[in-house]
Amino acid sequence: YPDLPKAYQISQYELPIALGGHIDIEVDGGTKRVGITRIHMEEDAGKLVHEGEFAGAQASLADLNRCSVPLMEIVSEPDMRTPEEGGAYLRRLHDILVYLDVCDGNMEEGSFRCDANVSVRPVGQAAFGTKAELKNMNSFRNVEKALEYEIRRQVELIEDGGEVAQETRLWDANAGVTVSMRRKEEAHDYRYFPDPDLLPLIVDDAWVEALRGTIPEMPAEKIARLGAQYGIPRYDAGILASSRALADFFEASAAIYGGNPKTTANECVHWKDAVLAGTLSPGTIAHAVEDRERGTVSATASKKLVELVLSTGKPFRTLRDEQGLTQLSDASALDLLVDKVLAASPKEVEGYRTGKAGLLSFFVGQVMKESRGKANPKVVQEVLRKRLGP
Repeated sequence: YPDLPKAYQISQYELPIALGGHIDIEVDGGTKRVGITRIHMEEDAGKLVHEGEFAGAQASLADLNRCSVPLMEIVSEPDMRTPEEGGAYLRRLHDILVYLDVCDGNMEEGSFRCDANVSVRPVGQAAFGTKAELKNMNSFRNVEKALEYEIRRQVELIEDGGEVAQETRLWDANAGVTVSMRRKEEAHDYRYFPDPDLLPLIVDDAWVEALRGTIPEMPAEKIARLGAQYGIPRYDAGILASSRALADFFEASAAIYGGNPKTTANECVHWKDAVLAGTLSPGTIAHAVEDRERGTVSATASKKLVELVLSTGKPFRTLRDEQGLTQLSDASALDLLVDKVLAASPKEVEGYRTGKAGLLSFFVGQVMKESRGKANPKVVQEVLRKRLGP
């Protein structure tokens, strides 16, 4: 292994950090439990960078920048039966680790990685088939695509009378295929021996309980609570809970203005990038939602004002007043504008009163023009209907 120059790897073997856990995933409208065999620490290897495609590469370069960096490996039980289940499990695990600040979850940079063992067996056979290990999958979608391809490859191989080799295979995302990398070692090829320089790590009950008290609300629990507490759809709650920071931001915004939580949720999701970058405050979103719901600003003006907040750093309502973007919603103040428009359009007024209801949009447009876009269209419609009659 050229990516481990010292020729051995430090890894927990007989005494892992944890044994016998599980994660529940949602698939096909139901819940499935996937067992976790063990969690152990080991040192990372470097990585090989191939010039050109892996098959037929002119040269392979060893990048040792991450060599010997500690990593945590989570080994799952063979409980998953489809690529979709594999993807659901990986996403659930990813959410938990990111929520706990174990890692940033970036698959492309390698801070969250997945190797997948794949085997197939005839219906009714109890024993698992020969497995192949898949590597080089740097996104959830690539994991699912690699699993789909490898399952299909193994089935076709067996149906054609061949045998699946126990090997490590590389996922080639460009070609959409897995490529043989090396034959897999048997158990007896691994030689474990203790490292005299490393003392045992004792994880006692008191330490576990102390850590348990620091665990934040997990994504699944947060989704359920957001739906129950704020009455927002599960889909929206899921988007918010996909990021601990985004969910916290939503709740902070909702605490400032207790209007329609779904509107606040939609606004947080719309400005998600700015929220996660820390360039928007909960107050900005709360004021934007409140002013829209009260008719103080239009949806278009609200969007423009949030963009100005991002570019200038000024408060939302300060910009609203400076830019003159407050909507005219006072019915008595709109009466004068409506009178002017109706007086200038006698034929249209007669047409509306004889059944041409579509002319209402014409009148609204004229009032908006007279107000230079500041009139509240909803209030304008109400005033016009009262003035023109049924």
